[in-house]
Amino acid sequence: MPRLPDARVDPSASANPQAGAQPACRAGAKSSARRGSTLARGLCALAALGWAITGLPEPLPDTCATRYPSDAAIAWTCHRVVRGDTPIGLFGPHWQDGLRFNRIDRRHLYPGVRIKLPLDSRQLRHFTPMPARYEAAAGEPKFLLVDLSEQFLGAYAYGKLVMAFPITSGSESDPALRTPDGPFRVTAYDRLHRSSVYDMENTDKPYPMHYALRFYTTPQGVEVWIHGRDLPGRAASHGCIGLYDEAMQRQYYGVPRRPVLDDARRLYEWAIAPHPDDGRLHAIGDGPTVLIVGRAP
Repeated sequence: MPRLPDARVDPSASANPQAGAQPACRAGAKSSARRGSTLARGLCALAALGWAITGLPEPLPDTCATRYPSDAAIAWTCHRVVRGDTPIGLFGPHWQDGLRFNRIDRRHLYPGVRIKLPLDSRQLRHFTPMPARYEAAAGEPKFLLVDLSEQFLGAYAYGKLVMAFPITSGSESDPALRTPDGPFRVTAYDRLHRSSVYDMENTDKPYPMHYALRFYTTPQGVEVWIHGRDLPGRAASHGCIGLYDEAMQRQYYGVPRRPVLDDARRLYEWAIAPHPDDGRLHAIGDGPTVLIVGRAP
């Protein structure tokens, strides 16, 4: 996978897309030109730009197309990211909350991507759609509430919200990849877990699932985890629940240059304490309750 340009993902640096595109898209653009289709050329060029920057064979992220119940609480407009845009330039000092509001990571914030841009960035401060108190968890020292309709997770101590994070879950479009709903419990943890099913794109390396908390095993033996991964601004996992892990992205993709967002680590360390962590897989019988509700948009 090609290295992503550091300038694109640093919160204070401007986007600097690489020139060029994949051969298949260039051929498509020539074909469109012969047909005189300006629109087709533009769309192909935009797709090529996304590929050149991310190496991901997927549509450009469009967080404006995904609506959450909490969207109504903040006035926003749809903005297409252009060269020179930065997280700080877009969202100001609350740039981390701006990314959380969009459920997107810095790796996926590049020219052509559409994001929700609040009219008043001050409304983003400490953004979370999760309730400050959840009475159903009042009797439990650690409780994880996952709202798929919001693509957000809340961690509660005796019913009080102590931390909340954006997630990416499985898509509703494919029942085989849907994140299960209902009550569960964390039954294992593994700081350096890796997928036994999926590889990183364009490699034969198992996909890293760092800071992993297992909460469900299917009748067929497939394990479902909460873990660090990319957040592309939509429900995009194979059923697991993904959290920000910029240290992993830096290690495997080379960006961001200075990792900041570490939600997966923060949740993992809170959830497993006081159990020891030596970086290996451990089963536990007293892990936090996990309640998953709603449906992914």
